[in-house]
Amino acid sequence: MKKILLFLAAALLVASTAFAGKKYVISVTQIVEHPALDAMRQGVADRLKEKGIDFDYNVHIAQGNMATNTQIVSQIIGEQPDLVLAIATPGAQACAQKIHDTPIVFTGVTDPVTAGLVKDLANTNGKNITGMSDASPMDKHVALIRELVPNVKTIGIIYNSGEPNAVPILKALKEEAGKVGINVEEATIANSSGVYQAAKSLVGRCDAVYVGTDNTVVSAIESAVKVCEDNKLPLIVGDVDSVARGAIAAEAVDYYKMGLQTGDMIARILVDGAKPADMPVEFLQDLNLHVNMKAAKAMGVTVPQSVLDRAEKVIE
Repeated sequence: MKKILLFLAAALLVASTAFAGKKYVISVTQIVEHPALDAMRQGVADRLKEKGIDFDYNVHIAQGNMATNTQIVSQIIGEQPDLVLAIATPGAQACAQKIHDTPIVFTGVTDPVTAGLVKDLANTNGKNITGMSDASPMDKHVALIRELVPNVKTIGIIYNSGEPNAVPILKALKEEAGKVGINVEEATIANSSGVYQAAKSLVGRCDAVYVGTDNTVVSAIESAVKVCEDNKLPLIVGDVDSVARGAIAAEAVDYYKMGLQTGDMIARILVDGAKPADMPVEFLQDLNLHVNMKAAKAMGVTVPQSVLDRAEKVIE
């Protein structure tokens, strides 16, 4: 018995030593820099470090440029990584089209089925890709807008019609708003420089403005904030990071926590040998409510006590 225990201990030591000496290469593609996407990238890194996984992070940012987004894939192929981390839909789509042997884990993708990344949420159809969805709980978003703006009859939305994340968000907003008799007015943009004018175009056409997890708009959310403050037009968003940047409120996933959970998925692939094809798309179940009282005052909104009572974070 003692010999068996000694043998097992020695085997574990050898295994741990081998694991400790392994350094993985993770190539990261990210469509644009903004706090929510950056938080996911950091969450992944922190979870891997917490697990004692040694890795090199090769980070590529497309800065919202779709041509650059495609070029990044060629760079990643040249890096011969152990795994590709694709943050947001455009990067995941570009990688899925050209990378077929290396595991791909996406995160922050609103609708991976519509994006063509997986066959369905439970079955990736034998592909080398899996990951996490940040699908907006639109029913809760519309309910929050109605709490903050009780007489709302029309919601304006700013979105990039060319961004894959944006189309399902618009569809969901129209569906949920329609259920309670609220109209939706659209303002489209092609790039982040158009956010200011898009927001201005909604003045007088709506009672509140909504920005979902549209990376192009979120990267320039301050432009929408300025217009909404100047015109006392409430701005409610789909990600909590934008609340600190000047929106009134959001009830949404915590993108850093999503990064941590994505890191768990990556660890299972790199260390445990799990295959992406066998891993269903995952969701973050817990939602956080953040409220910015300064923004609410600037936009002419009195935040109900019912909202404050359930808020995880209130910015004064």
